[in-house]
Amino acid sequence: MNAPTRVHPGSFLTLHYRLAGPDGKAWVDTFADAKPATLSLGTGQLAPALEAHLLGLAEGDEGAFDLPAGTAFGQRNPELLQRVKRSLLAELGDADARYEIGDVVAFPTPDGQGQYAGVVRDCAPDWLLFDFNHPLAGQPVRFDIKLLGVL
Repeated sequence: MNAPTRVHPGSFLTLHYRLAGPDGKAWVDTFADAKPATLSLGTGQLAPALEAHLLGLAEGDEGAFDLPAGTAFGQRNPELLQRVKRSLLAELGDADARYEIGDVVAFPTPDGQGQYAGVVRDCAPDWLLFDFNHPLAGQPVRFDIKLLGVL
């Protein structure tokens, strides 16, 4: 009988996972979607602290991991609160767009190949204050997994 395939750095995985904050609200929940995730470890698809909990697990394993505040997505960084001029937002997107506190806005990366998101925290006539911290930065996180396949 062959030993089960275990997760190692660079493994390609198929799994169900749920990521919840301290209030129990799921930020990601593939269990609810009934469609498992596929990802490759070490490519940035999961935070390194989450990937660390997968290493050594075997195909078919299930688990729940509670990560202390700031472990999964780092501590909140006040430097990631930034004002952006409305004129720049108009230049990058829809000049007639309206923004409200709590809106999530996508920005292009400097190379134009990707995007990153910021949450509107404050509004003024000529600027918006965006929070570019991960929404779960500085918070405890629960990570539930069911490992379906390992390559």
